Amino acid sequence: MRTQGNVPTFRPPAARRAALGVHPQDCRDGLLAVLAAALVFADCATNPATGQRQLSLVSEAQEIQMGKEADPQVVGSIGLVPQQELQTYVQRVGTTLAASSERPNLQWTFRVVDDAAVNAFALPGGYIYVTRGLLAHMNSEAELASVLGHEIGHVTARHSVSQMSKSQLMNIGLMVGMILRPQLQNFGGLAQAGMELLFLKYSRDDENQADDLGLRYLTRAGYDPRPMAQVFRTLQRVGAAQGEGRVPGWLSTHPDPGDRGRRMEAAVTALPGGQAAGRVERDSYLQRLDGLVFGDDPREGYFRNNVFFYHPEMRFRFEFPQGWKPSNQKQAVGAMSPNQDAVVVITLANRPSAQAAYQEFFSQQGIQRGQPWRGNINGLPAYTNAFAAQTEQGVLQGLAAFVEHGGKVFQILGYAPSSPWARYEATVSNSVGSFAPLTNARDLSVQPKRLDIVTVPQAMTIEDFARRFPSTVSVPAVAILNGVEPGERLEAGRRAKRVVGGELP
Repeated sequence: MRTQGNVPTFRPPAARRAALGVHPQDCRDGLLAVLAAALVFADCATNPATGQRQLSLVSEAQEIQMGKEADPQVVGSIGLVPQQELQTYVQRVGTTLAASSERPNLQWTFRVVDDAAVNAFALPGGYIYVTRGLLAHMNSEAELASVLGHEIGHVTARHSVSQMSKSQLMNIGLMVGMILRPQLQNFGGLAQAGMELLFLKYSRDDENQADDLGLRYLTRAGYDPRPMAQVFRTLQRVGAAQGEGRVPGWLSTHPDPGDRGRRMEAAVTALPGGQAAGRVERDSYLQRLDGLVFGDDPREGYFRNNVFFYHPEMRFRFEFPQGWKPSNQKQAVGAMSPNQDAVVVITLANRPSAQAAYQEFFSQQGIQRGQPWRGNINGLPAYTNAFAAQTEQGVLQGLAAFVEHGGKVFQILGYAPSSPWARYEATVSNSVGSFAPLTNARDLSVQPKRLDIVTVPQAMTIEDFARRFPSTVSVPAVAILNGVEPGERLEAGRRAKRVVGGELP
């Protein structure tokens, strides 16, 4: 859960829609109109990258508009890495690659999002994102260009547009079904976003085609294509080390990354003479990573034992129900019950006082005020009431608390459908009542891990390097970060990564 500066970045869905003059009924009507138009104007278009015909319900102008409208949502929900020089650098590398593609006239936008996961993804119309977690695991500009080239390939071949065309009926129905009361949409919105990301689950043929196109753009831009196979090896190792639950998103689809790496090695070998030699830019790339946050940033909140949540920047602590699945997002932190039928979620209310936020919430049509609960929570001014809300999915019951702390107003909602609410009420009440100031000095002073770029003074194994230059991550993790195998030697003068700081209290 994050803010930018002293201004809360969370803006309730209701406020966003009001600013745009949009009503939920308008959303439903608009979506149905899109559906009707899609059925009428279905056509086969020419794939710009392959010259083949493909089904398309979306024109290029519509594709560009979709990306343009979705980009602020991605930035708002994930956030951007604050180092502007790094953003400018990735934009430059991406623009160089895109200029050699079949769609050079798109307004290509490349962003580094503030996410520890190892991932990259593209939106229609030329919007491409890489995470700082992925940047941390690359070891040259050529490796970064391999990832960007692959994502550019998805856009030039219009893979997402093709997937949308094939599944538009299902997804428009989903979006209509997910329109909840605005203040109760926090986790509903997350679920909808997750369903929309199904568009990124490309087919085996799409992934292979994006790999081939990425190789094409890489060589056209003058990069050495050989590091592309190393990218697959590195990310395959990341997935194996992190386990099934943290498989890098860029490799979460078929085909198997090991197969893709071998396939690209063969493709590079088959290139005409001279194309397999080009720019790598290893040292200059690594120097740009010096000081980059590595892993989750505890300053933006962190969990202990998936129950206790601490937020050093906003100076609060909270206890979520035992056994519930937690999630710390940019706009919200919350947890969902094991049966996925109850939620506790904390957001920032964009109002000057707890009373104002409370009055706005209960002034909404369809929300009924229940019994008042507390006048304060652990000494903090609070307005709290039980509520019932009529939604398209039925009646929800829950507890709404609005708490003033540190110059901000926190909105805490715990709710479930009416039928199971009785068995969750006490658990949710205890959780809501746990909100309190964070005062422990060690918790307040925790810092994130960061990359430190070191020049290797003499030839040594990666294990010797880890002993000479200790990290706050494991030796195998250091080996993966540097793209070397256990026991492999680092030559003298080489720049290498280690991870420093960030030990939780």
